[in-house]
Amino acid sequence: MKIRLILKEILPFYFRLVVLAVVTLFIDLILHLTDLVWIGRYLGIPGVILILLSFGHSLRKRGVIKSSNPVRLLRLHEWLAWIGATLVLVHAGIHFNAILAWLAVAAMAVNITSGLTGKYLVQRSQRWMKQAKTELRDEGLTDSEIDQQLFWNSLAAGLVRKWRTIHLPIALAFAVLAAAHILSTFLFWGWK
Repeated sequence: MKIRLILKEILPFYFRLVVLAVVTLFIDLILHLTDLVWIGRYLGIPGVILILLSFGHSLRKRGVIKSSNPVRLLRLHEWLAWIGATLVLVHAGIHFNAILAWLAVAAMAVNITSGLTGKYLVQRSQRWMKQAKTELRDEGLTDSEIDQQLFWNSLAAGLVRKWRTIHLPIALAFAVLAAAHILSTFLFWGWK
């Protein structure tokens, strides 16, 4: 059971984080080997644009966007944010010369980790509740008995679904730091 938990729940979570890091390092390496490091300086722009486009899912959840499939928007959110984050990380590179930029990158990394954590926790709790209900139903319990038996578990699963209350302030911190970095870049850019 523990090995199954590790294989089905924990490894995919860490695998996505490792893939993000490896892809970022690979792109950065290619840019360095081909003497195209200067391209990395501009990858932050499309990266931020992709991250902004990924908020379509949040706008749909809040009723700003009426059309489109929420599940499709969630998948699009995940992919656009992942690709955008990769571009921003390549943009940041391994150059430690701007504190504000690195604070924004750190907030983005925490935001990515928070998003993945929420995704896996919500999926796991939903699967567990569904499996528990099926097992209790197979034992012959009625719906009201099942609800009574799973009352505390359903409260815990409900709390897990509220992970966004943590994820959203982290996303806001990232947005503020990224905006401050972008603004300071425009202010101090050598506009010759």
